[in-house]
Amino acid sequence: MNELSSSRDLFHAPVWDAWDQAFYSRSVPQGLPHPQWGLWNAALAAQFGLPVQPTEALLQTFSGNTHSMPWCSAYAGHQFGSWAGPLGDGRAHTLGTLTSQASTYEFQLKGAGMTPFSRRGDGRAVLRSSVREYLASEAMAGLNIPTTRALALIASPLPVMRETVETAAIVTRVAPNFLRFGHIEHLSHHGIHDAVLPLITHLNAVYYPAAVAHPDPVLGFFTKVVEGTAQLMAAWQSVGFCHGVMNTDNMSLLGLTLDYGPFAFLDGFDLHYVCNHSDTQGRYAYDQQPTMGWWNCTALASALLPFVQQEASLQAVLDHYSVIFQDEFHRRFRAKLGLGQEHPDDEILIGRLLALMHHNTVDFTRFFRALSAVEIQEDPRRLAEVPEFQGTRSWIEWLHDYGQRGQQESHDPQQRAGMMGRVNPRFVLRNHLAELAIRQAQGGDFAMAQELQRVLATPFDLHPDHEDWADSPPDWASSLSLSCSS
Repeated sequence: MNELSSSRDLFHAPVWDAWDQAFYSRSVPQGLPHPQWGLWNAALAAQFGLPVQPTEALLQTFSGNTHSMPWCSAYAGHQFGSWAGPLGDGRAHTLGTLTSQASTYEFQLKGAGMTPFSRRGDGRAVLRSSVREYLASEAMAGLNIPTTRALALIASPLPVMRETVETAAIVTRVAPNFLRFGHIEHLSHHGIHDAVLPLITHLNAVYYPAAVAHPDPVLGFFTKVVEGTAQLMAAWQSVGFCHGVMNTDNMSLLGLTLDYGPFAFLDGFDLHYVCNHSDTQGRYAYDQQPTMGWWNCTALASALLPFVQQEASLQAVLDHYSVIFQDEFHRRFRAKLGLGQEHPDDEILIGRLLALMHHNTVDFTRFFRALSAVEIQEDPRRLAEVPEFQGTRSWIEWLHDYGQRGQQESHDPQQRAGMMGRVNPRFVLRNHLAELAIRQAQGGDFAMAQELQRVLATPFDLHPDHEDWADSPPDWASSLSLSCSS
């Protein structure tokens, strides 16, 4: 690829349809002074024909200093259960689109200064939160969970005031689109009804072709969104992921994990774990996430009411949410236990396990990885020899029942262990690892962040050179606190 003079040589402008004009606005990024490369996702870049080694022109493009015709969008939403009114891309500029394997993706700068929707904000992102978002996006992609992606992180000495003075950064995010529940809420709440149906028609045509032939295309669209949301919640639960701000403006219409602010992967298992210090009521606790996914779908249903033939049909789709979630949840946890066949008592076995893990605060990731070992599959009682899992008679009883259940499978223990190793990660982005990478990056050294990116891209592999990253967190990690500024 030749050297680019600006992003005009790179990105395609959107097709401005009626639904675009209803909530999109042109907005010029403010850019960063003295930009420096922090992280570059060479593998993702290659998918779009971008250089594996980033260039000076790309540095200027992804720091917001050169641009073509960027835009941002208005949306609304419910935040922590209450209607928050107008929101929008307060610090995000979409540069344009590129195509990979016949699919179109949007490229968005997060932290490139004020937009028409910044309200009282400065439109900036700090290095601390930018490193977290970049690594979390790629960690989720490595876990095969639907997510936005991260292409680049640009750092700058520009000071930004949060709780203290920090330095600025910009993350380049990539997704098929960044449309949220809140976009439809915005259009519906403000009576811009003539834009809703064209938007849904577009989404059905590009992403939900099965909904196009539905007798009521709006209902077909809503069905696909509910299915995607329920399945995403089950995927989060299966890897112990907590999203700290599950507001409707942070929920993707494509079922992607969107907006990594305060988030966490569970260490010691706690069903009621709250990762966001600002969430004082525990609304988005780990065990509440499936219900909150459903609640957000009900808010979307309310916004769609004027566009469906019968209100009862929306309710019928909502009623099916729990079935979809439970089916996907148990499918994923059966896979984590190496159980390929479905049996009536599996739900009880899984429930007993999670209760035991909660009661004993067992490390979520390490437990399932240990359970994947061949010697454990040959004799599950061996797990009781591992210090983390010793203690109660209930463990021994569960392990006995698990061993009995495993005998009903067609795979031998070695095959089952191999299958489990492909769905139970050895590595996740634990908070203390992110914190160590952030501290180094704040000193100008991105080596650990780059290495974390590499390891988290293949989290099921052994990576023997980083065995310590698979350990439970050190004691000091318990003092880490995450809030909406994270």
